[in-house]
Amino acid sequence: MYKWKLALPVLAIALFAAWYAFRPERLVVNHRVDEGFPAAQGGSSPQVIDSGTFYGVVHPTTGTATIYRLGDGDRILRFTKFRTSNGPDVHVYLVAADDAKDNATVKRADFVDLGPIKGNVGDQNYALGSDLDLSKYRTVSIWCKKFSVNFGAAPLRSDRAMLQN
Repeated sequence: MYKWKLALPVLAIALFAAWYAFRPERLVVNHRVDEGFPAAQGGSSPQVIDSGTFYGVVHPTTGTATIYRLGDGDRILRFTKFRTSNGPDVHVYLVAADDAKDNATVKRADFVDLGPIKGNVGDQNYALGSDLDLSKYRTVSIWCKKFSVNFGAAPLRSDRAMLQN
């Protein structure tokens, strides 16, 4: 009887720890974001620098990633009509590779972590530093840091390259 009294609390703690580590409910619960486009300043309209379409690597991922130069010179990465799976510790990476079709490419390449994803569904913006070399970082990756998994990727192409295709 004493063993059961000790085993039950230990089991409860272990189950709670496993739940907290994996957060399985995040696989079925969506976090929707609907961030508006930043207000134009300086009177000029935003300029598209690069754009790409998301595709799923490990999880279905859709939408568009576009880098804009705003009227004041700031640059943002904007997701539109974006959708991916939810998960624990999911971040937005800019990867120094032409594409990221697997996990190994992201692990091997240099990357910039733009921070945790704001939501797994909806339009959202991420500020880009003025010193970020966009000729080097050519792919957006939705990266799960906890499990080192590439949910999805969007290779970026310049506006001129998109018009030629």
